[in-house]
Amino acid sequence: MNIVFLSGGSGKRLWPLSRENREKQFLKVFKKNDDTYESMIQRMYRMIREVDSRSMVTIATSESQLESIREQLGEEVGVSVEPCRRDTFPAIALSVAYLHDVKGISEDEAVVVCPVDAMVEYSFFSALEQLSLLAQTEKANLYLIGIEPDGPSEEYGYIIPQSVDSTSKVMAFKEKPGQSSAQTYIDQGALWNSGVFAFKIGYVLRIAREVLGTDKYQGLLENYERFPKISFDFAVVEKESEVQVIRYKGTWKDIGNWNAFTEVMCENMGRDISAMDCENTHIINELPVPLVALGAKNMVIVATSEGILVADKKQTTKLKNYVENRRPDCYG
Repeated sequence: MNIVFLSGGSGKRLWPLSRENREKQFLKVFKKNDDTYESMIQRMYRMIREVDSRSMVTIATSESQLESIREQLGEEVGVSVEPCRRDTFPAIALSVAYLHDVKGISEDEAVVVCPVDAMVEYSFFSALEQLSLLAQTEKANLYLIGIEPDGPSEEYGYIIPQSVDSTSKVMAFKEKPGQSSAQTYIDQGALWNSGVFAFKIGYVLRIAREVLGTDKYQGLLENYERFPKISFDFAVVEKESEVQVIRYKGTWKDIGNWNAFTEVMCENMGRDISAMDCENTHIINELPVPLVALGAKNMVIVATSEGILVADKKQTTKLKNYVENRRPDCYG
Protein backbone atom coordinates (compact mmCIF):
# COMPACT_ATOMS: atom_id res chain seq x y z
CA MET A 1 0.00 0.00 0.00
CA ASN A 2 1.17 3.52 -0.85
CA ILE A 3 0.18 5.89 1.96
CA VAL A 4 0.75 9.61 2.44
CA PHE A 5 0.42 11.01 5.95
CA LEU A 6 -0.45 14.71 6.02
CA SER A 7 1.64 16.47 8.65
CA GLY A 8 1.38 20.13 7.72
CA GLY A 9 -0.90 21.48 10.46
CA SER A 10 0.40 23.80 13.15
CA GLY A 11 -2.16 23.01 15.85
CA LYS A 12 -3.61 26.46 16.52
CA ARG A 13 -6.42 24.97 18.60
CA LEU A 14 -3.87 23.45 21.00
CA TRP A 15 -2.05 26.68 21.86
CA PRO A 16 0.11 27.26 23.88
CA LEU A 17 1.36 23.65 23.95
CA SER A 18 1.39 23.36 20.16
CA ARG A 19 2.84 26.19 18.08
CA GLU A 20 5.15 26.93 15.17
CA ASN A 21 8.23 24.67 15.30
CA ARG A 22 6.52 22.58 17.99
CA GLU A 23 3.47 21.15 16.28
CA LYS A 24 0.93 18.90 17.99
CA GLN A 25 1.83 15.78 16.00
CA PHE A 26 5.30 15.71 17.59
CA LEU A 27 4.16 16.05 21.22
CA LYS A 28 4.80 12.78 23.07
CA VAL A 29 1.47 12.19 24.79
CA PHE A 30 0.61 8.53 24.05
CA LYS A 31 1.71 6.12 26.76
CA LYS A 32 3.05 2.81 25.49
CA ASN A 33 3.04 -0.58 27.20
CA ASP A 34 6.62 -0.03 28.41
CA ASP A 35 5.57 3.25 30.13
CA THR A 36 7.44 5.39 27.60
CA TYR A 37 5.65 7.98 25.49
CA GLU A 38 5.30 8.47 21.77
CA SER A 39 3.89 11.24 19.57
CA MET A 40 0.91 11.14 17.21
CA ILE A 41 3.16 10.76 14.18
CA GLN A 42 5.25 8.03 15.82
CA ARG A 43 2.11 6.14 16.79
CA MET A 44 0.59 6.27 13.29
CA TYR A 45 3.88 5.26 11.66
CA ARG A 46 4.44 2.38 14.10
CA MET A 47 0.91 1.04 13.64
CA ILE A 48 0.93 1.11 9.83
CA ARG A 49 4.29 -0.68 9.86
CA GLU A 50 2.89 -3.36 12.18
CA VAL A 51 -0.19 -3.86 9.99
CA ASP A 52 1.60 -3.66 6.62
CA SER A 53 5.38 -3.82 6.86
CA ARG A 54 5.74 -3.48 3.08
CA SER A 55 3.77 -0.26 2.81
CA MET A 56 5.48 2.74 1.23
CA VAL A 57 4.99 5.59 3.70
CA THR A 58 5.49 9.23 2.71
CA ILE A 59 5.08 12.20 5.03
CA ALA A 60 3.76 15.36 3.36
CA THR A 61 5.12 18.18 5.48
CA SER A 62 6.71 21.62 5.67
CA GLU A 63 10.40 22.50 5.85
CA SER A 64 10.04 23.52 9.51
CA GLN A 65 8.94 19.99 10.47
CA LEU A 66 11.62 18.05 8.61
CA GLU A 67 14.08 17.89 11.50
CA SER A 68 11.38 16.64 13.90
CA ILE A 69 10.27 13.97 11.42
CA ARG A 70 13.81 12.69 10.98
CA GLU A 71 14.37 12.72 14.73
CA GLN A 72 11.18 10.80 15.50
CA LEU A 73 10.83 8.49 12.47
CA GLY A 74 14.39 8.14 11.19
CA GLU A 75 15.87 8.46 7.71
CA GLU A 76 13.97 5.58 6.12
CA VAL A 77 10.57 7.25 5.76
CA GLY A 78 9.89 9.18 2.54
CA VAL A 79 9.27 12.91 2.88
CA SER A 80 7.58 15.34 0.47
CA VAL A 81 8.48 18.83 1.66
CA GLU A 82 6.37 21.89 0.85
CA PRO A 83 8.49 25.00 0.15
CA CYS A 84 5.70 27.01 1.85
CA ARG A 85 2.16 26.35 3.07
CA ARG A 86 -0.47 26.20 0.35
CA ASP A 87 -3.28 24.08 1.89
CA THR A 88 -4.07 20.44 1.20
CA PHE A 89 -4.51 20.27 -2.58
CA PRO A 90 -1.04 21.57 -3.53
CA ALA A 91 0.46 19.49 -0.70
CA ILE A 92 -1.23 16.29 -1.90
CA ALA A 93 -0.42 17.04 -5.56
CA LEU A 94 3.25 17.54 -4.62
CA SER A 95 3.38 14.29 -2.65
CA VAL A 96 1.71 12.33 -5.46
CA ALA A 97 4.19 13.78 -7.99
CA TYR A 98 6.97 12.80 -5.56
CA LEU A 99 5.73 9.20 -5.57
CA HIS A 100 5.54 9.16 -9.37
CA ASP A 101 8.68 11.10 -10.37
CA VAL A 102 11.05 10.38 -7.47
CA LYS A 103 9.91 6.96 -6.27
CA GLY A 104 8.89 5.65 -9.69
CA ILE A 105 5.35 4.60 -8.74
CA SER A 106 3.07 4.02 -11.73
CA GLU A 107 0.14 6.33 -12.50
CA ASP A 108 -2.09 3.25 -12.33
CA GLU A 109 -1.28 2.52 -8.69
CA ALA A 110 -3.52 3.66 -5.83
CA VAL A 111 -2.46 5.92 -2.99
CA VAL A 112 -4.17 6.60 0.33
CA VAL A 113 -3.90 10.06 1.92
CA CYS A 114 -4.52 10.25 5.66
CA PRO A 115 -4.15 12.97 8.33
CA VAL A 116 -1.55 12.07 10.93
CA ASP A 117 -3.34 13.57 13.95
CA ALA A 118 -6.08 11.04 14.67
CA MET A 119 -6.49 8.57 17.53
CA VAL A 120 -7.23 5.22 15.90
CA GLU A 121 -6.98 1.49 16.54
CA TYR A 122 -5.47 -1.22 14.34
CA SER A 123 -8.73 -1.91 12.52
CA PHE A 124 -8.49 1.56 11.01
CA PHE A 125 -5.42 0.52 9.03
CA SER A 126 -7.27 -2.53 7.76
CA ALA A 127 -9.91 -0.07 6.49
CA LEU A 128 -7.13 1.89 4.76
CA GLU A 129 -6.01 -1.30 3.02
CA GLN A 130 -9.59 -1.94 1.89
CA LEU A 131 -9.79 1.63 0.62
CA SER A 132 -6.57 1.18 -1.34
CA LEU A 133 -7.87 -2.00 -2.97
CA LEU A 134 -11.13 -0.27 -3.94
CA ALA A 135 -9.23 2.65 -5.44
CA GLN A 136 -7.26 0.19 -7.54
CA THR A 137 -10.51 -0.74 -9.29
CA GLU A 138 -12.26 1.54 -11.77
CA LYS A 139 -15.67 1.68 -10.07
CA ALA A 140 -15.09 5.25 -8.84
CA ASN A 141 -12.42 7.93 -9.17
CA LEU A 142 -12.27 8.74 -5.48
CA TYR A 143 -12.85 6.80 -2.27
CA LEU A 144 -13.32 8.15 1.27
CA ILE A 145 -13.64 6.77 4.79
CA GLY A 146 -16.71 7.89 6.70
CA ILE A 147 -16.86 7.47 10.46
CA GLU A 148 -20.12 6.28 11.99
CA PRO A 149 -20.98 9.08 14.48
CA ASP A 150 -21.54 8.39 18.15
CA GLY A 151 -23.59 11.60 18.39
CA PRO A 152 -24.05 15.03 16.80
CA SER A 153 -20.84 17.05 16.59
CA GLU A 154 -20.03 20.51 15.29
CA GLU A 155 -16.35 19.58 14.91
CA TYR A 156 -16.56 17.55 11.69
CA GLY A 157 -17.86 17.80 8.16
CA TYR A 158 -20.47 15.23 7.15
CA ILE A 159 -20.80 12.79 4.26
CA ILE A 160 -24.32 11.72 3.30
CA PRO A 161 -24.17 8.32 1.55
CA GLN A 162 -26.72 7.11 -0.95
CA SER A 163 -27.31 3.88 0.97
CA VAL A 164 -26.55 2.16 4.29
CA ASP A 165 -24.29 -0.39 2.58
CA SER A 166 -20.70 -0.81 3.80
CA THR A 167 -19.59 0.92 0.58
CA SER A 168 -21.88 3.51 -0.98
CA LYS A 169 -21.90 6.25 -3.54
CA VAL A 170 -21.79 9.71 -1.93
CA MET A 171 -24.98 11.73 -2.29
CA ALA A 172 -23.84 15.00 -0.65
CA PHE A 173 -21.23 16.72 1.52
CA LYS A 174 -22.07 19.05 4.38
CA GLU A 175 -19.77 21.57 6.03
CA LYS A 176 -19.29 21.64 9.81
CA PRO A 177 -22.85 22.29 11.07
CA GLY A 178 -24.57 23.61 14.15
CA GLN A 179 -25.84 21.11 16.71
CA SER A 180 -29.39 20.85 15.33
CA SER A 181 -28.19 20.44 11.72
CA ALA A 182 -25.69 17.80 12.85
CA GLN A 183 -28.51 15.74 14.35
CA THR A 184 -30.56 16.14 11.16
CA TYR A 185 -27.63 14.84 9.10
CA ILE A 186 -27.19 11.87 11.43
CA ASP A 187 -30.90 11.07 11.12
CA GLN A 188 -30.29 10.94 7.35
CA GLY A 189 -27.53 8.37 7.86
CA ALA A 190 -24.62 10.81 7.54
CA LEU A 191 -21.02 9.91 8.42
CA TRP A 192 -18.23 12.07 9.82
CA ASN A 193 -15.69 13.05 7.17
CA SER A 194 -12.35 11.61 8.30
CA GLY A 195 -10.29 13.52 5.74
CA VAL A 196 -8.99 10.25 4.26
CA PHE A 197 -8.84 9.96 0.46
CA ALA A 198 -7.83 7.17 -1.93
CA PHE A 199 -7.34 7.44 -5.69
CA LYS A 200 -5.06 6.40 -8.51
CA ILE A 201 -1.93 8.51 -8.84
CA GLY A 202 -2.75 9.47 -12.42
CA TYR A 203 -6.11 10.90 -11.32
CA VAL A 204 -4.59 13.60 -9.11
CA LEU A 205 -1.75 14.29 -11.56
CA ARG A 206 -4.35 15.08 -14.22
CA ILE A 207 -6.14 17.51 -11.89
CA ALA A 208 -2.80 19.08 -10.95
CA ARG A 209 -2.17 19.81 -14.62
CA GLU A 210 -5.58 21.45 -14.91
CA VAL A 211 -5.50 23.47 -11.69
CA LEU A 212 -1.79 24.16 -11.11
CA GLY A 213 -0.46 24.04 -14.66
CA THR A 214 1.97 21.14 -14.14
CA ASP A 215 2.05 17.61 -12.79
CA LYS A 216 5.84 17.32 -12.58
CA TYR A 217 7.49 17.17 -9.17
CA GLN A 218 10.22 19.65 -10.07
CA GLY A 219 7.75 21.98 -11.74
CA LEU A 220 5.50 21.93 -8.70
CA LEU A 221 8.43 22.70 -6.41
CA GLU A 222 9.67 25.60 -8.54
CA ASN A 223 6.23 27.23 -8.80
CA TYR A 224 4.84 26.34 -5.40
CA GLU A 225 4.79 29.86 -3.97
CA ARG A 226 2.58 31.01 -6.87
CA PHE A 227 -0.13 28.42 -6.27
CA PRO A 228 -3.43 29.42 -4.65
CA LYS A 229 -4.20 28.20 -1.15
CA ILE A 230 -6.85 25.63 -1.99
CA SER A 231 -8.10 22.57 -0.12
CA PHE A 232 -8.31 19.09 -1.61
CA ASP A 233 -12.00 19.03 -0.74
CA PHE A 234 -12.68 22.18 -2.77
CA ALA A 235 -10.38 21.40 -5.71
CA VAL A 236 -11.23 17.71 -6.05
CA VAL A 237 -13.79 16.12 -3.75
CA GLU A 238 -16.68 18.55 -4.19
CA LYS A 239 -16.27 18.53 -7.98
CA GLU A 240 -16.10 14.75 -8.38
CA SER A 241 -19.30 12.89 -9.27
CA GLU A 242 -17.80 9.38 -9.09
CA VAL A 243 -16.95 9.25 -5.39
CA GLN A 244 -17.72 6.47 -2.92
CA VAL A 245 -17.42 6.14 0.86
CA ILE A 246 -16.81 3.14 3.09
CA ARG A 247 -18.19 3.01 6.63
CA TYR A 248 -15.84 2.69 9.58
CA LYS A 249 -17.27 1.71 12.98
CA GLY A 250 -14.09 1.53 15.08
CA THR A 251 -12.31 4.03 17.29
CA TRP A 252 -11.47 7.30 15.55
CA LYS A 253 -10.89 10.66 17.15
CA ASP A 254 -9.49 13.79 15.55
CA ILE A 255 -7.08 15.21 18.14
CA GLY A 256 -7.47 18.75 16.92
CA ASN A 257 -8.62 20.58 20.04
CA TRP A 258 -8.18 20.52 23.81
CA ASN A 259 -11.34 18.47 24.43
CA ALA A 260 -10.03 15.64 22.27
CA PHE A 261 -6.44 16.05 23.46
CA THR A 262 -7.34 15.71 27.14
CA GLU A 263 -9.28 12.53 26.40
CA VAL A 264 -6.05 10.81 25.36
CA MET A 265 -3.96 12.24 28.21
CA CYS A 266 -3.28 9.46 30.69
CA GLU A 267 -2.29 11.86 33.47
CA ASN A 268 -1.30 15.45 34.15
CA MET A 269 1.92 16.36 32.37
CA GLY A 270 4.90 18.35 33.57
CA ARG A 271 6.49 19.37 36.82
CA ASP A 272 5.40 20.47 40.29
CA ILE A 273 1.63 20.11 39.81
CA SER A 274 -0.78 20.04 42.76
CA ALA A 275 -4.47 19.42 42.03
CA MET A 276 -6.87 19.28 44.98
CA ASP A 277 -10.63 18.66 44.79
CA CYS A 278 -10.52 18.95 40.99
CA GLU A 279 -12.95 17.21 38.64
CA ASN A 280 -12.41 16.45 34.96
CA THR A 281 -9.51 18.90 34.90
CA HIS A 282 -6.29 18.35 32.97
CA ILE A 283 -3.09 20.22 33.74
CA ILE A 284 0.18 20.68 31.87
CA ASN A 285 3.00 22.66 33.47
CA GLU A 286 6.26 23.33 31.65
CA LEU A 287 7.31 26.29 33.81
CA PRO A 288 9.94 26.01 36.61
CA VAL A 289 7.38 27.16 39.21
CA PRO A 290 4.63 25.31 41.10
CA LEU A 291 1.17 25.12 39.55
CA VAL A 292 -1.67 24.69 42.06
CA ALA A 293 -5.30 24.04 41.09
CA LEU A 294 -7.99 24.05 43.77
CA GLY A 295 -11.53 22.88 43.08
CA ALA A 296 -11.23 23.29 39.32
CA LYS A 297 -13.98 21.56 37.34
CA ASN A 298 -14.03 20.73 33.63
CA MET A 299 -10.94 22.86 33.03
CA VAL A 300 -7.82 22.83 30.88
CA ILE A 301 -4.83 24.52 32.52
CA VAL A 302 -1.64 24.82 30.47
CA ALA A 303 1.43 26.81 31.50
CA THR A 304 4.33 27.17 29.02
CA SER A 305 6.94 29.77 28.15
CA GLU A 306 4.78 30.70 25.14
CA GLY A 307 1.73 31.53 27.22
CA ILE A 308 -0.76 30.34 29.84
CA LEU A 309 -4.20 28.92 29.10
CA VAL A 310 -6.94 28.59 31.72
CA ALA A 311 -10.20 27.54 30.08
CA ASP A 312 -13.48 25.76 30.54
CA LYS A 313 -13.29 22.75 28.20
CA LYS A 314 -16.51 23.78 26.47
CA GLN A 315 -14.96 27.13 25.55
CA THR A 316 -11.73 25.84 24.02
CA THR A 317 -13.19 25.76 20.49
CA LYS A 318 -12.81 29.57 20.50
CA LEU A 319 -9.04 29.33 20.92
CA LYS A 320 -8.18 29.21 17.22
CA ASN A 321 -9.67 32.68 16.70
CA TYR A 322 -7.50 34.08 19.49
CA VAL A 323 -4.33 32.63 18.01
CA GLU A 324 -5.13 33.85 14.49
CA ASN A 325 -6.26 37.33 15.52
CA ARG A 326 -3.97 38.09 18.44
CA ARG A 327 -0.88 35.99 17.77
CA PRO A 328 -0.42 35.74 14.00
CA ASP A 329 3.35 35.60 14.48
CA CYS A 330 2.99 32.13 16.02
CA TYR A 331 1.96 30.50 12.77
CA GLY A 332 3.39 32.49 9.92
